[in-house]
Amino acid sequence: MTITIYHNPDCGTSRNTLAMIRQSGEEPEIVEYLKTPPARDTLIALIKAMGMTPRALLREKGTPYATLDLANPKWSDDELIDFMIAHPILINRPIVVSPKGVKLCRPSEAVLDLLAVADIGQFVKEDGEVVPPRTPGVRAG
Repeated sequence: MTITIYHNPDCGTSRNTLAMIRQSGEEPEIVEYLKTPPARDTLIALIKAMGMTPRALLREKGTPYATLDLANPKWSDDELIDFMIAHPILINRPIVVSPKGVKLCRPSEAVLDLLAVADIGQFVKEDGEVVPPRTPGVRAG
């Protein structure tokens, strides 16, 4: 199975998601999107595949969101995408792409729906939160 993670190594949620992928036995392609931002067409395709709007993908915390007045409804989807391309930190993360779909994996255990292995066993996040093993046939909320 081929998995790609749009990853920020400074983000705990992103690190936990990457660790869950690896615990499933997969070694994903890692795109550090702050160093190598997705091309405009790629970003548009990811947003479409996730079934979300560009506004829903915007990250506010620790970004120039407020400075750029991005809460203002005057900005079109195309303009919001332009902002994300110019300031990749505005792209919420981690985004995971697998043959099972594309998701913004917040919380990190959302990645479990995208893995070939339904149960990766118990996982302990960096903050100590325990993600229990999954019951076969039961999807996470």
